[in-house]
Amino acid sequence: MPSDFRFIDTDGNVRTLAEFRGNPVLVNFIYTGCFEVCPTSSRALRKAVLGMRDRFGDRQFHVLSIGFNQPSDSPVAMREFAARQRIDDRNWSFLAPAQADVAALADAFGFRFAATPMGFDHTLQVSILDAEGRLHSQVYGDAFAADALGEPLKQLLGGELVGNTRSLGDLIDRVRILCSVYDPVTGKYRTDWGLYLEIAGGLTFILTMVFLAAQEWWRHRRRGGCRVQG
Repeated sequence: MPSDFRFIDTDGNVRTLAEFRGNPVLVNFIYTGCFEVCPTSSRALRKAVLGMRDRFGDRQFHVLSIGFNQPSDSPVAMREFAARQRIDDRNWSFLAPAQADVAALADAFGFRFAATPMGFDHTLQVSILDAEGRLHSQVYGDAFAADALGEPLKQLLGGELVGNTRSLGDLIDRVRILCSVYDPVTGKYRTDWGLYLEIAGGLTFILTMVFLAAQEWWRHRRRGGCRVQG
């Protein structure tokens, strides 16, 4: 589990990893002086996130973009980078860590980078943390698709909702997420009505069995009562 590192967000507020617990978190590393790879991968991530938000909900997971080239990746630089990529998501934070923490932070997430005359060579990855802040999986590449991120995220969200279903709303959220499939044509998740029908069929079968069992119990009870009276 990554340690509880401290950051400064684009509004100048101190943030920590711990405060994002309670929901899965997607974490990627960028440097704002990059003119090609980081902008391209960030826009791909933005597209994937939009595809998942539509189906999973806009508050079910957080996204953190961390600037590793300190002190150049200041809060102001991170804000300008987000604006250039047209990323405006209330649950997506652009964070600047302390320069002294960068090496430990990168190591905690398995992120590798090396300075070059042109900038940095670095791994392209999105780390997925579970609701407890533990590293669940890594997705590599520069063209993040909604399904590559969405499948492990759906697994996490479905599992968490199983353990936290306390109301009808929680149950509806759980069914909606579990009954979602990726559509490669639109690049988004959509409803899989087949799964809804399977669930409905399963519930109907269970209710039918319960009804028949209750009916049989009532018949036995009535017969037993008649014998006592005779």
